[in-house]
Amino acid sequence: MANKEYKTIKEVAGPLMLVEEVENVCFDEIGEILLQNGEKRLCKVLEIDGTNALVQLFEAGFGINPKQSRVKFLGHSMRLNVSEEIIGRTFNGLGRPIDGIPEISAKTSLEIDATTINPIARTYPQEFIQTGISAIDGLNTLVKGQKLPIFSASGLPHKELAAQIARQATVLNKEENFAIVFAAIGITFEEADFFINDFKKTGAIERTVMFINLANDPAIERIATPKMALTAAEYLAFDLDMNVLVILTDITNYADALREVSAAKREIPSRRGYPGYMYTDFASIYERAGRIKDKKGSITMIPILTMPEDDKTHPIPDLTGYITEGQIILNRELYKKNITPPIDVLSSLSRLKDKGIGEKRTREDHSNLLNQLFSSYAIGKNAKELMGILGEDSISELDFKYVQFAEKFEERYLNQGFNENRTIEETLNIGWELLKMLPKSELKRIDYKFIEKYYN
Repeated sequence: MANKEYKTIKEVAGPLMLVEEVENVCFDEIGEILLQNGEKRLCKVLEIDGTNALVQLFEAGFGINPKQSRVKFLGHSMRLNVSEEIIGRTFNGLGRPIDGIPEISAKTSLEIDATTINPIARTYPQEFIQTGISAIDGLNTLVKGQKLPIFSASGLPHKELAAQIARQATVLNKEENFAIVFAAIGITFEEADFFINDFKKTGAIERTVMFINLANDPAIERIATPKMALTAAEYLAFDLDMNVLVILTDITNYADALREVSAAKREIPSRRGYPGYMYTDFASIYERAGRIKDKKGSITMIPILTMPEDDKTHPIPDLTGYITEGQIILNRELYKKNITPPIDVLSSLSRLKDKGIGEKRTREDHSNLLNQLFSSYAIGKNAKELMGILGEDSISELDFKYVQFAEKFEERYLNQGFNENRTIEETLNIGWELLKMLPKSELKRIDYKFIEKYYN
């Protein structure tokens, strides 16, 4: 029964502990370990076998004496205390304040393992979110309620890009409550310090709820961190009618924590040693984003992950791509050319971009301009490769103009640094300026009325 204390700890092995002769204890239930010195530590039920409970420790097992320690199960899974006061606050992966300010005055306590949004209750994403980054806003548009991951790799500046999006993101042309929920998963102390200082310096902290899980924190806390963040986002979106952008970095650390816990439980591994249920687990996180009928609020999600060995076929990016609506891919070659953010627009894709652009959303010419820029940049890249093989004299004058366009496109359109916040008007106007490098006859993907209005 709940709150009964058990003195039947059989064994402590690393992050796991076996408790015998338990009654009415459930999977995922939270427990308190009471040490002989009065210290309390949290644990979570991983497995029930008859009257035996296998629990995962949230803290180190060092100092737990099985004969002198007791366990009390609390009768519920992990919860997060929420109210309007969570905005502007910084918490650890278990939802405890780490910003030196006292606990919030909680209006309610929510279980973090909520169900995903019912597909029947969903409303289709269709409103533009401006990030201030041309490569996203102009070509791979983010739409309110969308799940659009960023695929990065070791050494690429996804940290700076995440901070930039958190600072600059807004719903265009609407006076709406907008908030950021930022969850840093398994990051180093230096990275945590970067995010906290950046948010404070720019004032972004005033509209942000931060959850910070460090690399030296237990794996079970790492698994809880994105669920904490999404629980906070659901409260802000569906109880307080706010539009919330959730940024999760780094999903790779989350997946590695899943693998660590799975190995500790001696489960049969799947691809690359990850558990076979990782797809389902990812879906239980990503599918909590979206819009709900008859609700004013929304949850838009940007999960960030580092692809091991730059491999897009690795299970983490592979499974993420199946569940989400596109991906933004960072490119190492662009980064070597000092282009920041180094977004590879030809490999990237936002499957919902057409739903958030056009007249009354961004601008009437956006869709035509987007298609023409994609096409012209791709032609320029191919011509540049051909010129590198055969020499400059072997390509036509038109192809050479496309090569110049591709180089200028990277320099002027993609390269904007991490501090420039462009409006969608500025992004579209830069696109038209670049197209003037090409003959008007080459603008085959743009309606003539837009050429007359913007090209001339």
